[in-house]
Amino acid sequence: MGKRVAVVGVGMTKQRSSRPDVNGQELINEAVRAALEDAGISRRDIDAVVIGNMDHFEGINYVDTWSVDGSGALMKPIMKLTTGGTTGTTVAMAAYYHVASGLFDRVLAIGWEKNSESDTTGAIITAFDPFWDRPIFAGAVAGLALEATQYMHLTGATEEDAAYVAVRERRHALNNPYAHLHINLTIEDVMNSPYLSWPVKMGDMCPRTDGACAVVFASEDVVDEFPQRPAWILAVADRHLWAYTSDPYVNQALENGWWFPALEWAAKEVYDKVGIKDPLKEIDVAELYLPYSFAGLRYMESLGFCERGGGPALVRSGATDMGGECPVNPSGGVMSSNAIGATGLLRVAECALQIQGRAGDRQVPDVEIALATGFGGCFWSDVLLMGREMPERRRG
Repeated sequence: MGKRVAVVGVGMTKQRSSRPDVNGQELINEAVRAALEDAGISRRDIDAVVIGNMDHFEGINYVDTWSVDGSGALMKPIMKLTTGGTTGTTVAMAAYYHVASGLFDRVLAIGWEKNSESDTTGAIITAFDPFWDRPIFAGAVAGLALEATQYMHLTGATEEDAAYVAVRERRHALNNPYAHLHINLTIEDVMNSPYLSWPVKMGDMCPRTDGACAVVFASEDVVDEFPQRPAWILAVADRHLWAYTSDPYVNQALENGWWFPALEWAAKEVYDKVGIKDPLKEIDVAELYLPYSFAGLRYMESLGFCERGGGPALVRSGATDMGGECPVNPSGGVMSSNAIGATGLLRVAECALQIQGRAGDRQVPDVEIALATGFGGCFWSDVLLMGREMPERRRG
């Protein structure tokens, strides 16, 4: 049977548009040193390392070996993972499985990106099929705009509905000293910002960020060695279903009753494992990979926080604000910081801090269960549930 696993240490850099003062290895090392100090251990205590970023963006090969001076992985098993926007959560899940398998007791997960030294849009365009996808897929913004127009057509949602999400994310980020953007936007500010690809405006989108995050995962057998309260992994699931940018739209039309199959199927799996029946009421805080404002409407529905088409009303009600029924992205989320390889891992790190009661001005009171998600590629989805109490049983 698998071991039960907890997060016992968290480290992150301050997220910025550019960090010219450090190279990639030095940026990684900032987060690693912070995580090891937080866990009260040294590099020697780590059994294995999992690292990820979008190496295609920065043009770095074998980033696992290239980064050893920063990660501290010299003479240790190391695995590199790259899965687009889901890289950070995929890294977290790989570290979890490394420990749950019983192979290692202490695993260091690292996500990072120096977007200031990359051509993200160019890399995204050239990552896809040159005949079917590349002529019509002008990078991430245009792909998200296609999703937004589909959602507006099917539900009657408006650009102003999405603006409420943007305002919430930027307001929450004001409480996070690590966030890249500290901008107190209004609905009018978002609505008056220039269009990037209709209906997505500048105010609706995430930034490009330099930053890193590191998280220490530990087995139930050694968890008492660490000074911080453990944040237990209750369940994980991923759905990386498609390879072409058009696939999600075709498959969503074919899957009767499904709204966003990858996210819905992954969420259903973790809910069933833990026994979650009413996510909005039973989950205390959610750190979701929302790369732009319209995602904060549609994804609420796919996660079961409200009925289909109910995202705008839910967001406008304040239920997802700080002080609401289930605060979403107290950290400011992806729309306030997006160091792509670190972004998903930051969601896990923020959930751990919430469970441990160490999130500072962005703390939600009495967090028992937290939800983290990753989003990327062709609408791939990762979902992790974390809790204050150790799961009653090990999972096979």
